[in-house]
Amino acid sequence: MKLSTIITLFFASFIISGCNLEELPEATTTKGPIFESENGLILYTNSFYNIINGKNLHRADAMSDYLCRNGSPAFITPGNFSPEVSSGWTWGDLRNINYFLENCNNPKIPVATRNNYLGIARFFRAWFYFEKVKRFGDVPWIGKTLNVDDKELLFKGRDSRKLIIDSIIADLDFAANNIIIKAENSRSLVTKNIALAFKARVCLHEGTFRKYHTQLGLTSSVPDLLNQAVEASKKVMNEGTYKLYDGASIDKSYRQVFINPSPITSEVLFSAVCDLALNNLNDANWYWTSGTYGDKASFIRSFINTYLKIDGTPFTNDPNFKTMLFKEEVKGRDKRLQQTIRVGDYKRINNGILEAAPPLFSYTFSGYQPIKWALDDMYYDTRDLNINSVSIIRYAEILLIFAEAKAELGTLTDAEWAATVGLLRKRAGITGGLTTKPTNIDPYLKSTYFPEINDPVLLEIRRERGIELCLEGFRFDDIIRWKKGNLMEMEWNGMYVPALDVPMDLNEDGKLDVAFYKKLPTKVPGVTYVEVSPTISGKPNAQLLSNSDFGELTWLNNIKRKFDDKHYYYPIPAADIITNPNLKQNPGW
Repeated sequence: MKLSTIITLFFASFIISGCNLEELPEATTTKGPIFESENGLILYTNSFYNIINGKNLHRADAMSDYLCRNGSPAFITPGNFSPEVSSGWTWGDLRNINYFLENCNNPKIPVATRNNYLGIARFFRAWFYFEKVKRFGDVPWIGKTLNVDDKELLFKGRDSRKLIIDSIIADLDFAANNIIIKAENSRSLVTKNIALAFKARVCLHEGTFRKYHTQLGLTSSVPDLLNQAVEASKKVMNEGTYKLYDGASIDKSYRQVFINPSPITSEVLFSAVCDLALNNLNDANWYWTSGTYGDKASFIRSFINTYLKIDGTPFTNDPNFKTMLFKEEVKGRDKRLQQTIRVGDYKRINNGILEAAPPLFSYTFSGYQPIKWALDDMYYDTRDLNINSVSIIRYAEILLIFAEAKAELGTLTDAEWAATVGLLRKRAGITGGLTTKPTNIDPYLKSTYFPEINDPVLLEIRRERGIELCLEGFRFDDIIRWKKGNLMEMEWNGMYVPALDVPMDLNEDGKLDVAFYKKLPTKVPGVTYVEVSPTISGKPNAQLLSNSDFGELTWLNNIKRKFDDKHYYYPIPAADIITNPNLKQNPGW
């Protein structure tokens, strides 16, 4: 029998036997040749990459404070979420990993080689468990392959968060110390640097989670975790392998990282690589440009207001910022803004012809329509056709981990600011405040987002993290670890509309784009008309203006979003609590 056939049958046994922690496992196939050669170990560890599901990362911020969408997330809509509909309590991937860890011990294979693949397996176990901790808090630690007679483990209660995080860090330390390759050119395989980068991510998350969630009683461990985040990120920074990509102009370099077919190896550490020949593609254009598919997600104005002016000063220092028209507010700003949303001279290819592409109100509810992941050719809009690879870990995150951990510790120096946030802002074309830490608090940022933070350095790092890493799947986790769940209740506001019935040219190309009305006026050809009446056909209208006949667009104010303390964790699915009452439900659920 061919080795590939044996492996297919072998993995199939895990699908049958390991779907849920409470399901009794069945006997597995014999080990066969899988653990007798390095090729077998390679093939087995390749199966772990499915755990990450990186191709969907471009839409991972669909539930966040800075995006409005076609419906309120069920998780924070009162009455729409419960243990009966919760998910994620699945353990098959862990069984697959643990089986490998137990059986990768053949003396025919050199110790260093075995440890390399054990390190890769332990990296994925750390990834698996980190996702579980973020979602559920305390979970059972299972460090072996469960068998039918392991009743005590099968029906055990949950272990402490501290034990799980300590175990995750131990796995990542082993991975970083034993994975042989530091970096590889495809940016699709786990390496030593990726293990260090992920350790830095875990330690920053957990250190700040424990700092702000004081009810856990774990604040004494915060400095150690933050110092570990500093140490791990610093090792990656000192490696000299990575830097921020600046191979294009300041108008293009940032976005190029997200639309390039192959990972930009100078900045990307780890990526879900797409390949047209293998039909391994993603759905970024379909998700971000379709009026019917996906969440129709767009940024809210409150977040767009946090983008600095090009000189490094807050945009909201302008006394007229609240009533500034879209075409004016997007000028003279951090260059990442024009590489993140449709503004000004943004163009798209339509059947080979390059055309102006203003925000489309058949898609966007706010006017701030994302382009960060979407390719500029409309050919890719109709289904999962995207060839751009999706970055999972990139160097910009490492810089921000280092800066935030040091700021939380109160030890960030001017030189370290310049080497982290300063570099990110320099690539974005910002000219001021690059070499020294800020000393003044931005009143808008503090009052709108973080009124409890009095450190201007920490405030600016949080601003920077939101802007640099937007739409990369970090925002909800950041809100959770900072204990800022109330941000999920922010009004979904959009661009300023000065008057009804007056068509607006959003991109200054001489063509009128959109008008807002209560009673439909005579239509101007080419203009999209959006009704902002209080009711439509007797039902509340989701799209309104803040001052009735003028003001900011608002969206879905008629649907309440409520974030309570219970929402810092998901509920364990009801069926699993019934099967194993020792798990006990998360508070409030």
